[in-house]
Amino acid sequence: MSNDDIHETPSITPNFRTELAAQLAHLVPEAIADGKVDVAKLQDLLDGDAAAGTERFGLFWPGKKRALRAAQEPTPATLRPDLENSKDWDTSQNAFIEGDNLEVLKILQKHYHGKVKMIYIDPPYNTGKDFVYPDNYKEGLDTYLEWTRQVNEEGKKLSSNSESEGRYHSNWLNMMYPRLKLARNLLTDDGLIFISIDDNEVSRLRNLCDEVFGEANLAGQFVWKKGGTGKNDSQFLVVEHEYVLVYARRASASHFGLDMEAKVTTSYNLEDEKGRYSLVRLDMQNLQYSSSLDYDLVGPNGEIYRLQHKNPERPNAIWRWSRERVRKEMSALVFKDGKVYTKNYAKDGAKSRSLLVDERFGVTRTGKAEAEAALGKSGVFDFPKPVRLIQHLVRLADDKSALVLDFFAGSGTTAQAVMDQNAQDGGTRRFVVVQLPEPTPASSEARAQGFASISEISRARISGAGAKITEAGFASAVDTGFRAYKLADTNFSKWQQSSDIEPNELEQHMLELRDSSSDDDATPDDLFTEILLKQGFSLTERTAPREVAGLDMRGVLHSDDSLAVLAYLNEHVKPTLEQLRAMVAEDPAKIIVLEDAFDGDDELKTNLAQLCKTSGIELWTA
Repeated sequence: MSNDDIHETPSITPNFRTELAAQLAHLVPEAIADGKVDVAKLQDLLDGDAAAGTERFGLFWPGKKRALRAAQEPTPATLRPDLENSKDWDTSQNAFIEGDNLEVLKILQKHYHGKVKMIYIDPPYNTGKDFVYPDNYKEGLDTYLEWTRQVNEEGKKLSSNSESEGRYHSNWLNMMYPRLKLARNLLTDDGLIFISIDDNEVSRLRNLCDEVFGEANLAGQFVWKKGGTGKNDSQFLVVEHEYVLVYARRASASHFGLDMEAKVTTSYNLEDEKGRYSLVRLDMQNLQYSSSLDYDLVGPNGEIYRLQHKNPERPNAIWRWSRERVRKEMSALVFKDGKVYTKNYAKDGAKSRSLLVDERFGVTRTGKAEAEAALGKSGVFDFPKPVRLIQHLVRLADDKSALVLDFFAGSGTTAQAVMDQNAQDGGTRRFVVVQLPEPTPASSEARAQGFASISEISRARISGAGAKITEAGFASAVDTGFRAYKLADTNFSKWQQSSDIEPNELEQHMLELRDSSSDDDATPDDLFTEILLKQGFSLTERTAPREVAGLDMRGVLHSDDSLAVLAYLNEHVKPTLEQLRAMVAEDPAKIIVLEDAFDGDDELKTNLAQLCKTSGIELWTA
């Protein structure tokens, strides 16, 4: 039996340091020596493109290297299905996840890498009173609250990030940095991330995003008027606004949708068979030079068009389009008077303005009223963002089938905005939202009304908003359900990290592993979900129990109801060879069997591997 015939389910999320090194080995093999990256050789190869010495521009703060390691460190954690708190589990393509978002973002990497069109987050604003997220979910919420000084030993809540602490801004950056690094991986090539923020950290957030996403990928900075009158919450000014920063995964591939209610200001004074249009220069002056957008463009008659960056007055001129796009869309270009233009056709609507001050974007009290209407309760949440503001951003993402992610879900505004926008324009957008089970204050109105955590409020708000959409007659057209999950440690004892175990407990742990590789408290659905996630399946696969030759199994179904996966997850009942033959006869694309189900019978395992190989089926163990 060849090792190639049997695949082993990975025990942890991808190791990003290893993957980066592998990519470098592929791109620049001469920079790899003895299996390690030769940094000096890499600098030589980059020559003038590499920063020399220690004097360079950038954002630096205490703990930055540790924060980067937090993003790179793989996790064995998993998500457990929470059927009790789900809505329309069997049919919904939406997901609500309760847990620390750093660990959840790592879990999402396998399947959702490069698949999220839009991310919106409204992170803690670092006012000295906000909740600070843990970097290790295993510490437990109570331990972490004490560690961050949000509660003392008696459980009394304290300030979490006081300015007098000395690392006020560093603490916040250490929380945001690894999460943004992981979030960037999830964006599609033309994806956008929108981040709400106030004056406390807007300058540092912009510098941080310049580093994570690239300065050239700043798509815009909105100013949102959050209130009608403002409050005296600043020493010198009445602050009436907040910001929404927008970054693209790759600016050359991204664009904004039009604001359909905005006034068109461009003069479209030319016309062809497609309609009226104006001419827009293909070259532009940019703050940051990009060598990939600096090339000689060949016109339709073989003439050469060169950028003017050699002109001292235009040192950073670049093309707005990549070489590939020019090649594909040459017919859309106009060559005139030694310059290159694109046709900008007249459309309904116009570019969105950076000032979001109209009533159609809502204010803080609007958001509160919308949340209370969805919940059917008042006084539960103080400052949720208006649904209409997030809907505007969803429209700007310009994809009616977009996957939208929010990993600071709060009261669930983003989920409601996605559902409401689908109801308005017939879209099929889906959402994945993540919220830490942050406890509601003991003396709060939310606690008095039965909500023990923010995540409970969020789920209730999403369900209530969905019910109103259904009442309005969109029941069949809009997905108003969601699959609920909870972050948990791995269900497999053999995958638990030994570094978490005290030395005097290690011997007992090893003895336990001889008897069982999975947690006896874990249900087959728990085990199946973890295996699927670690193999790269989504949170919303069509799964179903299945009986085969007297064995209880789990399956993943294709859209045509054929079997994508068939899994046997009972380590206590060893299947017979005839039962294995019956599994193979079901003709799934992949078969998964718990290693312990073979009970050490290598011959039985080899027979299954041979059967699968003959039938063109992948065999995986866990």
